[in-house]
Amino acid sequence: MAPVAHSFKDRYTYADYKSWPDDERWELIEGVAYNMSPASTRKHQRLVGELYWRIAAFLNGRPCEVNLAPFDVRLPEVGQDTDDTYTVVQPDISVFCDRSKLEDAGAKGAPDWVIEVLSPSTEKKDLSVKLPLYQTHGVKEYWIVDPELEQVKVYQLNAQGYYTVPNEFPRTETVSSVIFPDLTIDLAAVFAATE
Repeated sequence: MAPVAHSFKDRYTYADYKSWPDDERWELIEGVAYNMSPASTRKHQRLVGELYWRIAAFLNGRPCEVNLAPFDVRLPEVGQDTDDTYTVVQPDISVFCDRSKLEDAGAKGAPDWVIEVLSPSTEKKDLSVKLPLYQTHGVKEYWIVDPELEQVKVYQLNAQGYYTVPNEFPRTETVSSVIFPDLTIDLAAVFAATE
């Protein structure tokens, strides 16, 4: 998805973002505004819902929290004030184990785990813009779910702070979370729920 300017400004901040109409969905990535329109497809929403439900059930009674878009995740640079933050994303699913990052307005700081479900309007951004962004900010685990290929790619942050070559899981397999190895998800059941 190409950047869409909200007004004539080269770089936007969270302060700008907060001033935009509530009925518009945007993300800021390093100061560039990305319009989140059009709305997701039914299949996209069903996949997000199925994954969220399974993760929420697993985390019930545990200290970590799962959140569903729209949910603002601010990713400030070191020492950057909240309103000056250049990056605000809305992952389809985000899991936080450090509850000090959670606020009424969303979250400030990187989630432990992010899941993005690809759609035609977001695929390029999720793969080429958000992947290095999440790596830079230390997201430990990043899943990319492809509704068309019916597969999941799992990226894991290594000790050097880089994502390893992703493990790919087709619809016929079960996938486990890297940070929650006891959480296994039957992909056949997840994709079947979207049919």
